[in-house]
Amino acid sequence: MRVLIPGISGGIARRLALRLRDNGHEVAGIDIRPWRDAPKDIQVHPVDVRKRAAEDVFRRWKPEAVVHMATVTAFTVPGGERGRINLDGTKALFDHCATHGVKQVLFVGRHTFYGAAPDSPLYHSEDEPPRALEAIPELADLVAADLYAATALWRMPEVTTAVLRLVYTLGTPGTGTLANLLRGKRVPMVLGYDPLFHVLQEEDVVTALQLALEKKVRGIFNVAGPAPVPLSVIIRGTGRTPVPLPSPLFSVLMGRAGFPRLSVGATDHLRYPIVVDNKRFLEATGFQYTFDEGRILRAYADALPVDRAGHGG
Repeated sequence: MRVLIPGISGGIARRLALRLRDNGHEVAGIDIRPWRDAPKDIQVHPVDVRKRAAEDVFRRWKPEAVVHMATVTAFTVPGGERGRINLDGTKALFDHCATHGVKQVLFVGRHTFYGAAPDSPLYHSEDEPPRALEAIPELADLVAADLYAATALWRMPEVTTAVLRLVYTLGTPGTGTLANLLRGKRVPMVLGYDPLFHVLQEEDVVTALQLALEKKVRGIFNVAGPAPVPLSVIIRGTGRTPVPLPSPLFSVLMGRAGFPRLSVGATDHLRYPIVVDNKRFLEATGFQYTFDEGRILRAYADALPVDRAGHGG
């Protein structure tokens, strides 16, 4: 299968590209970020998916499948630019797929789609709408991209489309939303709250994406691994120290005194859980994770031990 990966220079995307190549697929990617040591048999096109040059890649290379990983969640990216990347980029990608005969698309989304709210159900199913976006406007563009990708299920019935809502990854490079929270030696919590968090190791993410691609799943799927665990367990399991802070002090100290910088809206994720039901994905793919929560936390602690925490940016 000829597989094109927009966003190929990201850590998980690189692992996926190598895994697919090793399993006999032809792989290429689109990314304005460089992959300097990319293998010669994986073409990386340094173009913006929103530009005409990206459509030229579709026209010339003729991918059979596309794994869309060119979205961003980083709150450090300005809102307007994040919206253009997430929503405009997703729309452009589906337009290219429709025009150039792509047969299968995986949109790689996030479980934060559902939002963190005090009245949320314990487990979110794929049929639920997003919540609490007024409290976390930073997620609105990613939610819009997810919803737009989902419309392809009826707009483009000739394309096998899957929207995958992945839980937080916690891998050895120490990157990602949850990893950034855990980067320092002391990790803030909101006093009186200890929400459940899903964690999934990056190699298991790659396995899930590979299965979704090769089994040609269609629809919307939550993708998770081990059972969720309290945030305090994650903090201690990675060798950090939890620091519960009253809400007013929490807002004042973020970005100061060695604590990570968080958006105002993101603090709701440290109060209320986002827990997903992944039975639909398990039934469709037979996915089984290989890293339990203890192994995931130890791997992160080994990759970024406490004596180096806070120095990785």
